[in-house]
Amino acid sequence: MPLSRSLSMTSLNGLPQWEDEDLPVEDLLLFEVSWEVTNKVGGIYTVIQTKAKITVDEWGENFFMVGPYYDHNVKTQVELCEPPNPAIKKAMDALRSNGCQVYFGRWLIEGSPYVVLFDIGAAAWNLDRWKGEFWDAAGIGLPFHDREANDSLLFGSLTAWFFKELTDQFQGTPSIIAHFHEWQAGAGLILCRSRKLPIATIFTTHATLLGRYLCAGNADFYNNLDKFNVDKEAGERQIYHRYCMERAAVHCAHVFTTVSQITAIEADHMLKRKPDVVTPNGLNVKKFSAMHEFQNLHSTNKVRLQEFVRGHFYGHLDFNLEKTLFFFIAGRYEFMNKGADIFLESLSRLNFLLRVHKRDVTVVVFFIMPAKTNNFNVETLKGQAIRKQLWDTAHSVKEKFGKKLYDALLKGEIPDMNKILDRDDFTIMKRAIYGTQRQSLPPVTTHNMLDDSTDPILSNIRRIGLFNSRTDRVKVIFHPEFLSSTSPLLPMDYEEFVRGCHLGVFPSYYEPWGYTPGECTVMGIPSVTTNLSGFGCFMQEHVADPAAYGIYILDRRFRSADESCNQLTQFMFGFCQQSRRQRVIQRNRTERLSDLLDWRYLGRYYMHARHLTLSRAFPDKFKMDPTAPPQTEGFRFPRPSSVPPSPSVSVHSTPHHSDEEEEDDEERYDEEEEAKKDRQNIKGPFTGGEVPHGEYGSGELQH
Repeated sequence: MPLSRSLSMTSLNGLPQWEDEDLPVEDLLLFEVSWEVTNKVGGIYTVIQTKAKITVDEWGENFFMVGPYYDHNVKTQVELCEPPNPAIKKAMDALRSNGCQVYFGRWLIEGSPYVVLFDIGAAAWNLDRWKGEFWDAAGIGLPFHDREANDSLLFGSLTAWFFKELTDQFQGTPSIIAHFHEWQAGAGLILCRSRKLPIATIFTTHATLLGRYLCAGNADFYNNLDKFNVDKEAGERQIYHRYCMERAAVHCAHVFTTVSQITAIEADHMLKRKPDVVTPNGLNVKKFSAMHEFQNLHSTNKVRLQEFVRGHFYGHLDFNLEKTLFFFIAGRYEFMNKGADIFLESLSRLNFLLRVHKRDVTVVVFFIMPAKTNNFNVETLKGQAIRKQLWDTAHSVKEKFGKKLYDALLKGEIPDMNKILDRDDFTIMKRAIYGTQRQSLPPVTTHNMLDDSTDPILSNIRRIGLFNSRTDRVKVIFHPEFLSSTSPLLPMDYEEFVRGCHLGVFPSYYEPWGYTPGECTVMGIPSVTTNLSGFGCFMQEHVADPAAYGIYILDRRFRSADESCNQLTQFMFGFCQQSRRQRVIQRNRTERLSDLLDWRYLGRYYMHARHLTLSRAFPDKFKMDPTAPPQTEGFRFPRPSSVPPSPSVSVHSTPHHSDEEEEDDEERYDEEEEAKKDRQNIKGPFTGGEVPHGEYGSGELQH
């Protein structure tokens, strides 16, 4: 591979360098097939969008993405053009001459990858014929009423047809790798294999179909993985045909991958095949030139959140905002899967602890989960209007005060403070103060909910009694809408909001990967995750003491719900006991983990999967030593060399400790020195013991 296209790990501070796998990219074509290419549906969109740049850097003009054509998406995201590869143009023309619509262009994201888009609607007249062909090939029948499954078959049939036209033009060179994501793209893989097309195939499941349905139905999923009758469960949920498509794609693929160790265990039981490679999800990490720039962003955005809180809690603002911590949970509104049930119960217990210990810390918790609403809450909008009015009143009085003070000083006089403000000024200020009085408690939700009485979050808030009363040390704000910088209520986008918070809490029960805690880590914000999420498992493998780096991993696999609640409560209570300096230290450590989540590091897992599929599809042309250790072995961050910020170690047993003690601690900590030691320590690979029986090691799963 030419140097210009190889990836260097030297830019990732502290992470080990690795050897290139020497794939002859010039003699290969890579296609990545997904329903979410230019078409945002869920988290897979984030995966393929963020990974595009490093893939283009490696493969250049030989990388293409394949997805469905939707006019509204193409108009805003794609620059249509002619394909530079004549073979691809000829294959597209073959489909067009048979009445199908195919589009080619550049996806306007970082890396600007080429995309091939199939118009599903324009090919719908082939559906019945293609259903018959799919039945003949795989023995899977699709019901007419399942629109999503029918669209997936149309997409898969067009993809397989395109690959057939393409491979017919080649005589073995270039070789083609086709990487299919999720069951919606699985039909294309099944048809390619049944027609014996000379293509090396990879199939990635980001979450098993049946696993999602079982967890959504509140099943005790992880304790009964080996007990489920998968065919029966899929049939009862009327998704047997989808399940068969997913399982057939898994077994047809040369290489099967999934995104995390916990999902690998799930896939082994649900889909009856162990993944060959685990390919964790990454992000495009952008480092600031100044080490503490992300700390400045935290301070700036925290001030904006404080302004919102001033308005929301007007008339009840009897807590110190400088000693207020902002926690949040965000994501799809899956009450139990996302762990909102555990979170709310733990907040009730945290509220009790803070009140009993008479801590002067207040916690404001945001729930950012989209639900059905009809408008903003009038009381919430009124609060922001009153805050703005108070601000304007204070500024007008300040200007008058400043002018009179200025005039007096010019005359060489010390002004009489009793006369510098007149009666009208006092009247205006008193009127503003009276305007902040309210008879009701600050609202729990910022919008009018359509299903207020049955909403799971609101029902549980009523059960635990967190109504934002004056005595509560934990305040709750439910924002049932995704954040936007154009909102009249909380004008911040998601990144700004996260940077302004102190802790993200994601106690998910079912989370195959979990981008939300990963995004927190990249922004230097500590977070709570679980050992049932892919992100939590990944951090346990790669970080010796995750909590010291601001990654609190909640045990939801081997503990009861009540024990998990107590553990989460202790995590949050311990975080509340930290001093401001300790939180700054922890944010610095958290941000240093961002290299682990960079696609420049995690891209190696995909490279290994591609090398493996070529060696299996074309064993005569591509060799891979099956006994050699994979290039994707994990590396482990050591425990920080300085005293960890855990209150159990670095804070005295009494909640009240002196300023002198904090000053002594500050003398012992040198951020530059600690970062230097971490970079030196991280360079060696982690050589742990053998993986316990029944659990998978990092990088590659054993057959």
